[in-house]
Amino acid sequence: MRLLFASQNEHKVAEIRALMPRGIELVGLQDVGYSEALEETGNTLEANALQKAQFAHKLFGYNCFSDDTGLEVPALMGAPGVDSAHYAGPQRNADDNIQKLLAALQPSKNRTAQFKSVFALIWDGEAHLFEGIVKGTIVENPRGIGGFGYDPVFQPENHHQTFAEMHQQEKNNLSHRARALEKMLAFIQEKTRHF
Repeated sequence: MRLLFASQNEHKVAEIRALMPRGIELVGLQDVGYSEALEETGNTLEANALQKAQFAHKLFGYNCFSDDTGLEVPALMGAPGVDSAHYAGPQRNADDNIQKLLAALQPSKNRTAQFKSVFALIWDGEAHLFEGIVKGTIVENPRGIGGFGYDPVFQPENHHQTFAEMHQQEKNNLSHRARALEKMLAFIQEKTRHF
């Protein structure tokens, strides 16, 4: 069974592909020859994920899904949240975003945060939402060379490493995306009973 992941982010596609069970062939937008940026004009993670999934479904006709992920920091009133990818500006530069985040948190003792992923699945023309959350803290200085985005400064609860310091498999096992994906795959399994 082929399932389209409506994402241009090859890091995300690789991360999700590694978590897919046998029986599902995951393809990204680049695999189907689409290279345009997808619009994200919603003001919530749910709205953005739905917008991208519905667009891709209309364009290609496959069962497909998309995600939107945000880093939510209570000391910053939930920011960067839905603006996580372009927190420091339209250039969408991870290092710039991290530096802005660390500067904004400088005066605060509360460094708690959570990553939240929302998956929007269009299955047989109907939309379904699945959410995954990982709680943690923002470390004072970036650590590690793996991962992407805010991974160098996010340390999940009950762990001593940031996401960027973890092996990919370890991150995959506890990430917000993995948790949302697990819920989505349980739904697909219920619908298909074939993997």
